[in-house]
Amino acid sequence: MSIDYKVKIGKLIQQTRTHRGMTQSQLAKELNTSQSAINRIERGGQNVSLEMLARISEVLSSEIVSLNKSGANNLRVKGGKQLHGEIAVNTSKNAAVGLLCASLINKGTTTLRRVARIEEVNRIIEVLSSIGVRTRWIDGTNDLEITPPARLKLEQMDIEAAMRTRTVIMFLGPLLHQYSSFKIPFAGGCNLGTRTIEPHLQALRYFGMDVTATSSDYEVRVKKKVPERAIVLTERGDTVSENAIMAAAMSPGVTTIRNISPNYMVQDVCFYLEKLGVRIDGIGTTVLTIHGQPNIKKDVEYFPSEDPIEAMSFIAAAVVTRSEITIKRAPIEFLELELATLEQMGLKYNLTDEYPARNGRTRLVDVTVKKSDLVAPKDKLHAQSFPFINMDNLPFLGLIATVAKGRTLVHDWSYENRAIYFTELSKLNAKIELLDPHRVYIEGPTKWKAADVVAPPALRPTVVVLLAMLAAPGTSILRNVYQIDRGYEALAERLNTLGANIETFREI
Repeated sequence: MSIDYKVKIGKLIQQTRTHRGMTQSQLAKELNTSQSAINRIERGGQNVSLEMLARISEVLSSEIVSLNKSGANNLRVKGGKQLHGEIAVNTSKNAAVGLLCASLINKGTTTLRRVARIEEVNRIIEVLSSIGVRTRWIDGTNDLEITPPARLKLEQMDIEAAMRTRTVIMFLGPLLHQYSSFKIPFAGGCNLGTRTIEPHLQALRYFGMDVTATSSDYEVRVKKKVPERAIVLTERGDTVSENAIMAAAMSPGVTTIRNISPNYMVQDVCFYLEKLGVRIDGIGTTVLTIHGQPNIKKDVEYFPSEDPIEAMSFIAAAVVTRSEITIKRAPIEFLELELATLEQMGLKYNLTDEYPARNGRTRLVDVTVKKSDLVAPKDKLHAQSFPFINMDNLPFLGLIATVAKGRTLVHDWSYENRAIYFTELSKLNAKIELLDPHRVYIEGPTKWKAADVVAPPALRPTVVVLLAMLAAPGTSILRNVYQIDRGYEALAERLNTLGANIETFREI
């Protein structure tokens, strides 16, 4: 076995083990071997027999290697089945990564409860660990402990991990008050076209930060100052807002920020900062007044709120498969307009009374989606900053339009390329007319057909294709599904609990 293949196999085993929530010692115990042997295998330092691969696959309930093929992680979907039952919404990916960045403000220990174990979270943990932050998954749970050191080792940052996530840009706000100079690599993430970070830089200049872009990273220099007047964000973006809020949280005195996003992940960061003793007035509005605390060292725990985008994914799954399912723990504040829009299209659903999330602040409901005959909306489907339709929910509304009778115009103005990915649904027999990089016409209802599709290089469009495959009779293949793992924990397995038939197979 070549060194290259040993490394690839080891990485697959490590990723699958982590995805299953197992430690190396737990896997070793199941295989009746030593932890050091598992460590060598995962590092690519030991030959692995086919018998051992089979045993590992059995323990991890996942086919580690598919022989005589090449490629990446894939899904085999046997569609055309109705779903049934109920499913609970996991905590938010976008909230989790923002909170991981915000934990750099606190020199005490932060415990985040019930964090989704997804690739985006793993990448940030890898970056944090590389710069000296102690992170620990509490055994048998999805609870994560984070303790920064007195001084971070920024020069040792894991560049490869950092470049695979756009979240690293949110290190700017927490770090600018702690270091006079540092570097971070260019931000990565989904391939949705060029996105400038100028709104981030504009906001953080108020605190004395200056950034020079080189060929591979951002060189940051800081001459700390207190904003002399209210900060007005030039973009009501979620990560821009979080960066500005985190910078203000450590700034002495009182900072007012206008045109803030009041979206769910921004509120989560604010709720967490309040636990640290930072007073924030106006949470949930577009104007925040933040009373900064320059030195914070406090042991706290926080429960991230549930993910409205995941909730919308399950709603879309029910609609396109003409199923009745109940989505539990849905954050209704961030779904109300989407549900109102779908109700106008003919969707029938029931809501329970509201109840609080574990953070004590977010309002939750259980949503039961009924089998419904939908018609195209009279107006175009488009998104804006919260409290309007969420940018990340628009792809799922576009998917739902494929089963609505009539012609729907979807306008995805916020990203350069994302509307183009709707054309992937034409491989499954949807009628998609691309007008330009931002607009498509969708003609429904669709008579779905199975297909073999390479996943788009973006999270939400990939999930949209997967959900369409659930509706398509026959066997479909979705190839290279890393993007799904970035934002959803065990999505295929969880859909299977509703009656879907999705198999994971891996190729090297």
